Amino acid sequence: MPRTYTSLTLEDAKQMLSAAEAKAASLGIPYCVAVVDAGGHLVAFVRQDGALIGSIDLAVNKAATARIFDKTTSDLATLAQSGKPLFGIQESNAGKVVIFGGGVPVVLDGTIVGAIGASAGTVEQDIAVAEAAITALGHQARSSDASRLSRKAS
Repeated sequence: MPRTYTSLTLEDAKQMLSAAEAKAASLGIPYCVAVVDAGGHLVAFVRQDGALIGSIDLAVNKAATARIFDKTTSDLATLAQSGKPLFGIQESNAGKVVIFGGGVPVVLDGTIVGAIGASAGTVEQDIAVAEAAITALGHQARSSDASRLSRKAS
């Protein structure tokens, strides 16, 4: 029997990209932003005029990394330091794992339904762009960890 799962839709991704673009504009930085589905596959992507070419792969890979490991890329950065449990993880998955901030899983009702990756600014700016996109879907940051997101209470 086929299994069903919840995933971000194209409509969700478009809404997220619109909010991300608005946040990027408020920062005055042209961004690359990618949204992946529950399987870690690209749903939608935007490269604003003037965004760095190198940020294209970074945004896509940040989103995929956040989904395949179900952690923010900021969390992975901490866990991947020398002597930490995930040291060297960035060498896995054909070297496409990104271990600096800007990749954030999207959680809906306790289930990860996709992820977003943003690349262009500082780690803090990239996280802010990603969080703005998730907030556009009616999500908010958990008070205990601003880099992990969950559905707003009804």
